[in-house]
Amino acid sequence: MKFPPFLRKQSVIAIGFLAPSLIGFAIFYLIPFVIGVGYSFMDRTMNGSFVGFTNYEHLFDSGSFHKASVNTLLFTGVSVPLIIVTSLLLALFLNQNVYFRKWLRTAYILPLVVPVASVVMMWQIFFDWNGVINSWLHSFGLERMDWMKSEWARGVISVISLWKNIGYNILLFLAGLQSIPRDYYETADLEGAGPFRKLVSITLVYLIPTMFFVVLMSIINSFKIFRETYLIAGDYPHDSIYMLQHYMNNMFFSLDVQKLTAASTIMVGFMLILVLGMFTLERQFRRFME
Repeated sequence: MKFPPFLRKQSVIAIGFLAPSLIGFAIFYLIPFVIGVGYSFMDRTMNGSFVGFTNYEHLFDSGSFHKASVNTLLFTGVSVPLIIVTSLLLALFLNQNVYFRKWLRTAYILPLVVPVASVVMMWQIFFDWNGVINSWLHSFGLERMDWMKSEWARGVISVISLWKNIGYNILLFLAGLQSIPRDYYETADLEGAGPFRKLVSITLVYLIPTMFFVVLMSIINSFKIFRETYLIAGDYPHDSIYMLQHYMNNMFFSLDVQKLTAASTIMVGFMLILVLGMFTLERQFRRFME
């Protein structure tokens, strides 16, 4: 008797190992999210009535939601290309026979293991009113600046995001670079190709699958900057760094569950569309390469 694929011994063992994680994910993430989506169509959480898209209409009429959405998209649109280009250039540099290469790799990984509270404290020392940077400005006869209460706040958060996540991207790019067969470069050398031609025709082409994954992870990480922003600037930061997570956090404290769940549903839906689009592009590229 031939069993279906999911009832074979290897599949049963695999499901057994995955079951604890899948059950935990369902209990703590999937089921609460589905319940939250249901709340977004109700007028209240207890004994509520179905109101359709009324909560979403109120959400789109909210100036705070518009501001948070624009700031989140702008931050992602600026920080993601910046971290991709910077991490790729550093990975190309570290992939060469550079002195102290191992120490440099370790230095870029350290921010990943540093607790968020320590990260925030370090950056507060730099950008506080009486911090290091303002002390330097004052020593040169320049006026002090309240960095987190001005338009510079978005730049500060972008620098923090770059410093925090660049090491992870460098690791991924280094893995992709080292998986490219050296025979391609040797053949290019025999044909007289220069460094730029090898970079464009070999390195970047075979690095595109890794690039898709790095871009995807960078976009996801850009939505996690709320932790640092919240710890540095509080509940109501400067308008330039008021993110969607700030809006949802404030809705949570005001017990406006309908707007909270509607906003979270829109954000998750946007990210889901973005992720599916990235996977579609990657599949098309793989078919093209084949």
